[in-house]
Amino acid sequence: MSLLITDECINCDVCEPECPNEAIYMGAEIYEIDGDKCTECVGHFDTPQCVEVCPVDCCLPDLNRVETEAELLAKLA
Repeated sequence: MSLLITDECINCDVCEPECPNEAIYMGAEIYEIDGDKCTECVGHFDTPQCVEVCPVDCCLPDLNRVETEAELLAKLA
């Protein structure tokens, strides 16, 4: 499943450059994740990089976008 950024985001700017899919962008008030691009770093890293670097733990699974590993890999193509 793709990830999302909660409103606890402090706009620290560390997640955006870490995303290998360029799925993270600055929204109206906080950073956001484009679910059509997010693969939870499947195909690049063992763990989602935004989760690894976020100082406030606001990068969470998007329960409205449940996807299999095969579906996540298909986004890379």
